[in-house]
Amino acid sequence: MRFLLDTNILIPLEDSNIPLPPGLGNFVRLAQEHGHPLVFHPASEEDINRDRNAERRLRTRDRLAQYTRLDGVSDCPWHTPETRPNDACDNAILFALECDAAHYLVTEDREIHRKAVSRGLDNRVFAIQAADDFLRRLHEPTSVQLPNIHDVPLHSLTRLLSGEFFDSLREGYPEFDDWFRGCARNDRRAWVYWAEPDRLGALCIYARKENDDATGHGDVLPGASLKLCTFKVAPDCQGRKIGELFLKAAFRYATENRLEHIFIHGDAEKHGFLFELLADFGFAEFGRYGTDVVYVKKHPVIAPDDTPADLSSFEYFRKYFPHFRHDANIRKFIIPIRPEYHRILFSDYFSPSDPPQMTLFSSTHTASNAIKQAYLCHAQLGQISPGDVVLFYRSIDEKAVTSLGIVEQYETLEDASEIVDRVRRRTVYSMTEIERMAAKPTKVMLFRLVKHFVHPPSFDWLSQNRVVNGSIRTIREIDDNAYQRLISQAA
Repeated sequence: MRFLLDTNILIPLEDSNIPLPPGLGNFVRLAQEHGHPLVFHPASEEDINRDRNAERRLRTRDRLAQYTRLDGVSDCPWHTPETRPNDACDNAILFALECDAAHYLVTEDREIHRKAVSRGLDNRVFAIQAADDFLRRLHEPTSVQLPNIHDVPLHSLTRLLSGEFFDSLREGYPEFDDWFRGCARNDRRAWVYWAEPDRLGALCIYARKENDDATGHGDVLPGASLKLCTFKVAPDCQGRKIGELFLKAAFRYATENRLEHIFIHGDAEKHGFLFELLADFGFAEFGRYGTDVVYVKKHPVIAPDDTPADLSSFEYFRKYFPHFRHDANIRKFIIPIRPEYHRILFSDYFSPSDPPQMTLFSSTHTASNAIKQAYLCHAQLGQISPGDVVLFYRSIDEKAVTSLGIVEQYETLEDASEIVDRVRRRTVYSMTEIERMAAKPTKVMLFRLVKHFVHPPSFDWLSQNRVVNGSIRTIREIDDNAYQRLISQAA
């Protein structure tokens, strides 16, 4: 895989006077150790030549030789007479990615990330931490541990207020410390991730609201809602799916407490990555509160029955999670999964066969990993469609259907690099495992986890109640009647 480096990545790499951003040095190390070429676009040279610091300009140019310069690049057709030089450089680099001059682009430029979304290239554009996490997942899987999220009272964090974690929050809100202490006195709580003992890596302060005027202009969210008041991930912890973990905590909390909406206020410019994540999980712009954008996700207690007829089953799921379509028109599949992969994919599932894990909310909820997952296999089964229901059967030790997910994408691939391209942001497979599997046509399924079952139906129960006939060694489809019996038992 080839990585195209933006100018804002090249300059700190080549200027010893600029501290390296977290994760950049490790990303370069892993790329070089595992043979992933690092390349730059000729437009970056032009960008560097505009640096007014002559000494730094010469130093950076002299050191560019250790990277490969793209040749034969096509002129970018996106320019207009009004395009500024810096924007022209960004366009040229992004257009080279669209032309497949590299597999991925690494940049910290928010404007390039926004343009990538509009061009449908966002899945191939990484920030530094995400790029580092991607290569660590592929090449150092044994060292990658998804974080534990803890639910704590806010007063337990006031001793840390003077730390640098909160500096950026104070920049946009000078009264932040007073607000924080006031919330602590009122028994407000937060979900946190500890990067190290006594060092915050991420924080999400939350609050229950009733009939909240989300915009301050009479736009009331009826009933009970969950407000995500503060949502921050430290720079050195980005790329670890922590934002997704916080959302999973929010969805669980809202479901257990029968809350009808989840919402958040934020600066769209400063929090672009966060809002992209929120949109992917069904949040939509609701209005503005002052200068902040208000994003809201509908979270109905009862599944809505008045949705548009042309809304696909997957889009229905994304919009109304945790509700999903599972009527007779939706196909259902049982998927066997070995215990070692089950533990990785579903670290928040409790099994007597597994070692104890850290808690998420209380002793009955264990640490969770991400919602978006990938599953690889060599099943002979044909097409599975987005929105189909998949039921995971943990084989060998538990021999029970433990978990339910909704398919996002399913295809058969034979090239390891193509498989990596599909599972890049959600893989638990090492590069070695992917290459070994790719020796034969491989089914690649992207799915989103919905829930784990309270009473996992055992293989004996499945057999006795005619859900399956014979052993479960590969993916198999079950009819709606069998599915309804299974769900009734599992709930």
